[in-house]
Amino acid sequence: MKNPSLYSVVTTIQPPTPAVRHLVRMLARHSGHLIIVGDRKGPSDYHLPGSELLTLKQQLSLPLRLPSLLPVNHYVRKNVGYLVAIGRRAPCIFETDDDNAPMRNWRPRTSTVKAIFARRPSWCNVFAYFTDVLIWPRGFPLEQIGASCRNLPANRSVLRPIASPIQQVLADGNPDVDAIWRFILPATVRFSAKPPLALLRGVWCPFNSQGTWWWPEAYPLMYLPSHCTFRMTDIWRSFIAQRCVWELGNAVTFHAPEVFQRRNPHNLLRDFEDEVPGYLQNGKICGTLSKLNLRQGRRAVPENLLTCYEALVQKGFFPSMEMELVKTWLQDLARIAPD
Repeated sequence: MKNPSLYSVVTTIQPPTPAVRHLVRMLARHSGHLIIVGDRKGPSDYHLPGSELLTLKQQLSLPLRLPSLLPVNHYVRKNVGYLVAIGRRAPCIFETDDDNAPMRNWRPRTSTVKAIFARRPSWCNVFAYFTDVLIWPRGFPLEQIGASCRNLPANRSVLRPIASPIQQVLADGNPDVDAIWRFILPATVRFSAKPPLALLRGVWCPFNSQGTWWWPEAYPLMYLPSHCTFRMTDIWRSFIAQRCVWELGNAVTFHAPEVFQRRNPHNLLRDFEDEVPGYLQNGKICGTLSKLNLRQGRRAVPENLLTCYEALVQKGFFPSMEMELVKTWLQDLARIAPD
């Protein structure tokens, strides 16, 4: 196989879903390669050309320390897929889930994007930029929902180029919202095809792991924490990543929908229970991160990641055992992708 122009990473316990099959077809058009991260529950094989399965046994046989420390039957095993792609010098990584199918407008992106800028330091409900429907992304502080719409840029704002090593594409159909929204406002949603929105320094909005582009300068920030609830691991990661991206002088950018989600079955009460720590702490976590003095530049990214976790452990958002995993992640990264 020639060197892929991009990698995609998915974790699943299912055989190939229609969404994954469609993703592989789209990747094939662009010399892309899909890494499937399995778990104890499966799958044991994955007969889908253009994809590669990492079973739990294969993960544990890799020359890495992190796979043996990560919990099993857990979404954070996706970290192993990131490490494998990074170790192969992936030019960029598109991560998604097995129930998100690329739409016709899905295409590989570049790390520099022309976007409208959200500038005023505050919370910005990106969903409200792409639709007039009352909706907010999973992980958005409930206490900020009303005020956040005032931080949206004017409709006539000018598109400007900006380096953006993390870019989130929205999902039509069943977008990534919290359990409260699903209980009281369930609906099929279609967002507008507006220009991209880039969040500058001090502007906060959670992003997920269901349709996200990453480039090498941000690879250390892909780490998914283990010692929080399943519904918060990618959300709390997103807050840490945003804080660190500011020190690169870059932005996190959100795009109009490029995937369509037909959501796998979920127990909404269980989702709600898993989201309670976020409802109570999302704003506090970002407040803690905002006060940190981090170093500027690409070489400081691993150190800044560590500083963020140290602060969040000290404040009690994570238990101290999370630090061993973060340090091991960074050690594995340094081993497979030294500067």
